[in-house]
Amino acid sequence: MIQAPSLPGPHEGYMPGFGNDFETEALPGALPQGMNSPQKVNYGLYGEQLSGTAFTAPSHQNERTWCYRIRPSVKHSHRYEKVDLPYWKSAPHVDPDVISLGQYRWDPVPHDKQSLTWLTGMRTMTTAGDVNTQVGMASHIYLVTRSMQDAYFYSADSELLVVPQEGRLRFCTELGIIDLEPKEIAILPRGLLYRVEVLEGPARGFVCENYGQKFDLPGRGPIGANCMANRRDFKTPVAAYEDRDAPSTVTIKWAGQFHETKIGHSPLDVVAWHGNYAPVKYDMRTYCPVGAILFDHPDPSIFTVLTAPSGVEGTANIDFVLFRERWMVAEDTFRPPWYHKNIMSELMGNIYGQYDAKPQGFVPGGMSLHNMMLPHGPDKNAFEGASNADLQAEKLDNTMSFMFETRFPQHLTRFAAEEAPLQDDYIDCWESLEKKFDGTPGKK
Repeated sequence: MIQAPSLPGPHEGYMPGFGNDFETEALPGALPQGMNSPQKVNYGLYGEQLSGTAFTAPSHQNERTWCYRIRPSVKHSHRYEKVDLPYWKSAPHVDPDVISLGQYRWDPVPHDKQSLTWLTGMRTMTTAGDVNTQVGMASHIYLVTRSMQDAYFYSADSELLVVPQEGRLRFCTELGIIDLEPKEIAILPRGLLYRVEVLEGPARGFVCENYGQKFDLPGRGPIGANCMANRRDFKTPVAAYEDRDAPSTVTIKWAGQFHETKIGHSPLDVVAWHGNYAPVKYDMRTYCPVGAILFDHPDPSIFTVLTAPSGVEGTANIDFVLFRERWMVAEDTFRPPWYHKNIMSELMGNIYGQYDAKPQGFVPGGMSLHNMMLPHGPDKNAFEGASNADLQAEKLDNTMSFMFETRFPQHLTRFAAEEAPLQDDYIDCWESLEKKFDGTPGKK
């Protein structure tokens, strides 16, 4: 087990709320009051705005944060050189020798003896859409065994939704520090600079790289004001800064390519900030599922935690859906997910426990992909068990899986097709399903 050294600087504390307009300062009086850009900022700081939307976005969608920092971020940028991170791919990435049409499932990608950071340990599984036109997504597995040392990163292409499966990571960002562990998620906004430390390793998890409009909470419709993911349970870090002169490297992902620049100091130098464009984490144990309480069950979209909208109303660029512990009570109802074909592409991951539609084979750390308009559903054991169960109130316990769902087809990378531990026999899990048709009137 790897333990990270203790890190200097204040990093305790979070502010509750999703989409709030926050204000926080690490030194008293560092945050200007009543205005954004005073002629002189206290402590000799520079005022700078980080914009997450166009200036003219509607006010209810407009996102920006004012930062008061030791150096303006132009001092964190110098001449760039391209660098190669061969396992991190961006859409469009269609390998002509890889077949993405199919039902696929993988065992957990194993750790090996390599020393891997957040950047070198990223392994792209699928891509969808186009990073250049800012639609679609990519899904990744991360394997991290080593902290980034005087090295920093940001993506100009995307926001990252991080879903840990094992190990603990610390994200030291410009706007504060997030400690992250399994059963939690974090959102790292587009353009936000950070360093990733290993608190407890090796670490493995999943990443959804969102090229499109940023994640938001779904509309609850007739559900109303409560349940599902509540805004108060999202936590944004308080201001924390580093004032350290040391040779440092900043890597930027831009238009699917990686570029590196050298500077002489830490760029994590924001002493105070205010705004609504910031990193956030969420404990999935606070997600309150809702469902049927008499018969049938709703579409799995009822379990949506976050959604990133597309240009088509009601059809997401990405939905992040959570299947966690819950009670099943419906009468005369086939309770697991039913057989279906979907216009959306569904990539699932298992954080822990057993998924009810696939009681065998879908193990913690594993993934599955059911691409758009490909049929899927319970295997024979799940079907037979659910069809013949005594329908008492039953709690699905010790289970947490999720889905990255997108309107675009997801294309496998060569890593997913050839290097990741693909279960070649997954398609056979439906082979033993039997014809049960009986034309006798009234017979079930």
